[in-house]
Formats: sequence, structure tokens, C-alpha cells
Amino acid sequence: MGADLLSELNKPQREAVVYVDGPLLILAGAGSGKTRVLTHRAAYLISEKNVPPYNILAVTFTNKAADEMKSRVRELIGPRADLMWISTFHSLCARMLREDIAVLGYRRSFTILDESDQTTAIKKCLEDLNISGDMFKPKSVLSAISSAKNELTGPEEYMAGARDPRTRTIAQIYEAYQRILVRGNALDFDDLIMLAVRVLREHSGICRKWQDRFRYLMVDEYQDTNHAQYVLVKLLASRSKNICVVGDDDQSIYEWRGADIRNILDFERDYPDAHVVKLEQNYRSTQNILDAANRVIARNRGRKEKSLWTSRGPGSMIAVYSAENERDEARFVADEIQRLTSAEGRTYRDFAVLYRVNAQSRAIEEVFLNRGMPYKIVGGLKFYERREIKDVLAYLRVIENPEDSLALERIINVPRRGIGDATLGIARRFAEEAGAPLYRGVELAAKSPDTPNRAKNGLIQFLELMQGLVSEKGKATVSQLVGMVLENTGYIRELEREQTLEAEGRIENLRELLTVTQEFEARQIQSLVDNPGEGGGPMNIGAFLEEVSLLTDLDRADLSDDSITLMTMHAAKGLEFPVVFIAGMEENVFPLARSAHDERSLEEERRLCYVGITRAKDRLYLVHAVTRMIYGSTMANPPSRFLSEVPEDLLVDAMHERRTAWGRLGSRTPAVAPGIGASAAAVERRPQAVLKQVGGRAGRTESHTGQVSADYSAGDHVRHAKFGEGTVVAVTRGGNDWIITVAFPGGGIKHFAQGFAPMEKI
Repeated sequence: MGADLLSELNKPQREAVVYVDGPLLILAGAGSGKTRVLTHRAAYLISEKNVPPYNILAVTFTNKAADEMKSRVRELIGPRADLMWISTFHSLCARMLREDIAVLGYRRSFTILDESDQTTAIKKCLEDLNISGDMFKPKSVLSAISSAKNELTGPEEYMAGARDPRTRTIAQIYEAYQRILVRGNALDFDDLIMLAVRVLREHSGICRKWQDRFRYLMVDEYQDTNHAQYVLVKLLASRSKNICVVGDDDQSIYEWRGADIRNILDFERDYPDAHVVKLEQNYRSTQNILDAANRVIARNRGRKEKSLWTSRGPGSMIAVYSAENERDEARFVADEIQRLTSAEGRTYRDFAVLYRVNAQSRAIEEVFLNRGMPYKIVGGLKFYERREIKDVLAYLRVIENPEDSLALERIINVPRRGIGDATLGIARRFAEEAGAPLYRGVELAAKSPDTPNRAKNGLIQFLELMQGLVSEKGKATVSQLVGMVLENTGYIRELEREQTLEAEGRIENLRELLTVTQEFEARQIQSLVDNPGEGGGPMNIGAFLEEVSLLTDLDRADLSDDSITLMTMHAAKGLEFPVVFIAGMEENVFPLARSAHDERSLEEERRLCYVGITRAKDRLYLVHAVTRMIYGSTMANPPSRFLSEVPEDLLVDAMHERRTAWGRLGSRTPAVAPGIGASAAAVERRPQAVLKQVGGRAGRTESHTGQVSADYSAGDHVRHAKFGEGTVVAVTRGGNDWIITVAFPGGGIKHFAQGFAPMEKI
């Protein structure tokens, strides 16, 4: 049996499996078969070392991973595997507490609160303490309490460490929240680990019981553990010292949710006699992809030295594409997917498009929808299906058509303005009695003496808001109206007060909606230029809503499994795809602007890049845009520093590779950053050299203040090297340059940074 267990493992994998006594650190590089090692190690302990299965504990982070591990061990040794403890951290602690929580004054029949229950409890605390729910959003407070519990900080310690009024107020809420939980014999998710640690620390007899039970511990994804999980594992392993942790410090990308990379980096400090095994043979990617990943991550200082290799051979070169803007980026990705499905017989499920932030998906989704290319979003909703986007579009629908009762119901209490179900019910009754739309029912309820004053005040406030917005119809552009909705309703302010990552993401999506409206307006202006007598224009809300509704028609999308995957790089961890596109490889996009001057944050961004690169099996595309409209602004950022960290001899210009594949040249001009003085041939031979030149400016003048002066004005006729003649329709500031928006008959609307624009006035 032992020989059979080890026969399919490589040498380092076998070394990790058979080293069973004492602390073991397995540094498992991406795609190196860590799950195989863990499952074979468990099977080896049971079948070859005669360790009782119930003395083995394996802990991971997701139920899916735990279930897969159970299934694979069972395949190796049969039903004996069912006696092992294989679970997530939270499941493990809940099971332990069911036995021993009575020592803390709880009953074993405790309930575990979900997020909705927690929010209700926090609201009750705010009410009892007479604290404003606007100033202290429940989600924001819960986030702070969760962080405290992950650091094993209770309410009293949190209060003792409070140094400012806001933190002291949160400490008060934390104390009140815990009182509610204790009175209700309830725990939240963070309590499960925090209280399990407390039991082990405060009750030595119980601690020894669990230490004797779990003589062999295995922890998966150790680089993702937070402080509470680290302490739990250390307590359980402190007697036997038979602890095996598996992880990859190069894939530690969750610091924002409490993960501490020091846990894996300092393992040998915690266990000086630890044995270390490196799994560096990759079974997923080609060597060119691995060489790129190795060279990028080597720039990080805080890491364990390792270098991935494969027996698969070098594979394809890494393709670089320099797009003019995010629309060109999306078109390139779609073109290349369609080319490879035809030329190589690939299916849509072979492709993944990765990006740094969710807002980047919008332009890509639109191109896929327009072409009928099926896709799915992993780890997030499609752009136009996100709650905040649907809310703002509902406001526009009511502005355009107050009789749209479905849209009205969606936004009448968003953000909250005191119009609850009871008040809405009153308005509905008035509407039904009058045989009128809901909006009319709201007006009647607001005037009726029978409506309670509190309800009436909320309805009046809403009507005044909507009347103000409706009065701007026909005078304001769609972008201006969206801005008014966000400002006048307080939607953005409410999200800002939450101070959570989720709220930040929603704000980013709302800013990206402004990009959508501005592009719509540019197309409307172009339509007026081409067809002066047809009406329409940037103030046509109805045309905008129609365009969006057609774009989001679910009948256009094939929802079968054969679809392209879109996701952030955070969501991609643990997955793999034959072909991967990493979009938005620009400074201030990836890495994020806030990481540029913080070495620790920059190293995490670089680890995220490493994760993105190592998702690719056969082909990898790195795509950046010369200009990008995102969050309502056009930016002209240089290519990401991570691009310059990939060895030049691994890169090829994507358009040159495409022409070579087609067996002919000249079918399309290589899309490189215009104005950088490099010939197409040079670009094809030395894409990395071109990337290093981006950031130079051509054809611009400086004012006496040092700012770039605009050389173009709306209405100017210009000639572009690629798109021919066009008309300038807008000139806007973009960072330290001007963004020139040009309408090209037959070529659509294009945006250029003035310093990069290869065009001249006619």
C-alpha cells in the first residue's frame, strides 16, 4: 500500500508525505499539487504509520476544499477516512465549543448568528445607546468588531485601547453587542474562533484533551490565516509538535481581511526544528509563464526563496497588447478569443479575463454582449445587475416616466428616508383607490390628513427630491442627472459612512457608471454631427435607458457552462484556465495608486500579479491601455511596473503574433502607444523596450504654470494616422494632460491623451 501511495508523487512530494513526526513547513508553489500531498500524507499516516484517523485534524478555509479533501482521502484508503477531522476553521471551533463552551457560561445549545441577525443586533445597540445610525453604519461597526475579534481583542480591551471619540463609541457598541449575544446564548462567526481560543487558554485540562485528540495537525493555505487562527493552531499543536502547514507566501493576497503573511514567514521561528519542503514543480503552466511569474515575484523582499519549473516545455510567448483605451482593450480581448476558438478549436470555457477592480468589467461585458459571446462573472454580479447601478437606473426611469411604479418602489426608500412598508402600503392604497400609478398615490398620501405625520414627512421629502430632479430633465445631460441623483439623494454619502470594502467597491461602480453615460453622450454628439436634423443628443434619457436595457437583455447571453469567465484576481486564486487575459496593466490601476508609496502594499499587489499570471496554463496576455476612462474620469497612465519586471525575451507583441498565426502581414496595424517614436517592426521585436518608453509626450506645449496647454478645441477638424478624418467633440482635463474626444465617421468615438495623439488639425 505504501509503495502505491508514493508511486505517483515526485521526490519533494514524497518527502513531505513521509515526514510525519515534528513540525513541517511545505512551501507549495502555484500548481504544484499541494492537495495531492495533503491527502496522501493523511492516507500515509493511517495506512502506513497506523495513526488512528480520529487523531488527525486537517483544517482548510472553504467547505468545498474540505469536501474535496475528504473525498480524495476516502478514495485512497476507504471508509476509515471518515473518522478524520477534516473541516474549516469555523466548523472545527463550533464542534469543539459544543463540547466545552459551558465553562464560559454559555449553554451548548448556542445559536450562530448570520449577517442579518448581527445587523439587527447592532441596530438595537444603536437605538439603546441613542447613537445615530447615519454616523455609525451597522456594517461599518460590524467590520470594526470583526477585526477586533480576529485579533482576539474583547470589548474591555478594545475600550482600553480606544484613542479617539469614534473608536470609543464603537467600543461602547461592541460591549452592548456582546451583552445581547450572551443574553441570547448566541455567537457570531468571529466568536467561534475567539471563544475556542479562550477555552484553550483558560482551561488547561480542556486544552490537553484536544491536544491529545489531535496528535497530527495539517493546515492548508497557511498564508491566509489571521491572528486568531494562528493562535488556535499553535495551542492545539503545542504538545505533540506534529504540525504540518502548507501554503505559499507568494500567494498571500488577503491582508485586507486579516490574513497575516508573517504566520508562514515566521514558522521556523515558532518551530526552530521545523523541516522545510519546497514544492517547485508546477503541473499547470508552461515554462514561459512560470519564468514570468518567477521574475516578477522575485522583486519582493518579504518572501521565501523558490522558483517554479515544469516539464511541459517553454510554450507560447507572453503576448502584450497596448490598447488605445478600455474599449479597444475589450475589442482586442474579444477578437483574440474569437480567433483562438476558430484557429485552435478552443471552447469559451477555456478563457478567463482577470482585472484588479470590478469596475473594469463593464467595457468588456458590453463588447461580449454586443457580439453574443457568453460570459459569467465569478465573485461578483454583472455590472448592470449590481444593486447600486440598478438603483441609479431606477431613479432615471422615474425621472423619465413617473408612472413606472416598479422603479418607484425600488428607490422610494433608497437611501433610507423613513418610508417603510407601512408608509408604502398607505401610498399603494391611495393609488388603488384612485386607479392611478403609485407616484400619484404618493402625492395623495402626502396631502391626506389621515396619513401619520412621520410617514407624511418622508413622502413629502421624497416628492420634493423627485420634483427637483424631474425639473432638470431636458436641461441636464444624462451624466449631470446621474451626478444630481448621487448628490441630492445622499447615496454616495451613505456609502462613504459605511467605511467598508464592500461600500468602496459600490462607490467605484457608481463612478464607472459615469463613464457609461459620458460615452453615451459622445455617441449622441457624433450622431448630431453626422445627422444634424435627427434630434436626440446627450440629454436624451430615454435613449440612454433603451440602450442599457437592450444591452442587459438576458436573452442575449448564453448561460450554459461554456462561457468566458470574468473575475478579479482575488477571486481567481485557486483556479486555472488554458488562456488568461490580465486587463488594465497600468500604473494606478494595477498596482493601485494607493500602493505606489507603501512597500508592504506594493508587495501584496505584486503577489496578486503573481497569482494572476500563474492562473494561465497555455497562453497569457498582458493588456494595458494608453488612456482609460474609469470612475467618470479619463486617465493616461504608463504601463504597470509589473510589465517591466517580465523579462523582455518572454514577450511578443500580440498583433505581430496574430499576423504570424494568420500567415500574412499588414492585416492590422500593431496597437502600440502612439507618439512614442517606435516603428511597428521595432515594436514587434522588442515590446518591452516600447513599454519602457511610454510616458514620453509629443506634440504638446507647456504654459507658464507648468501645466499642459490644450492644442485642440471642440469643432476642430483633424486627421488621425489610423482613423482618418474626424471632428473634435470634447476637450477635457485628464491628470496632467488633455483628453481629446474625436468622432470619426465610420470609426466611432475615440479618446486620446493630447501628448500621445498621432493626429493633426486640418
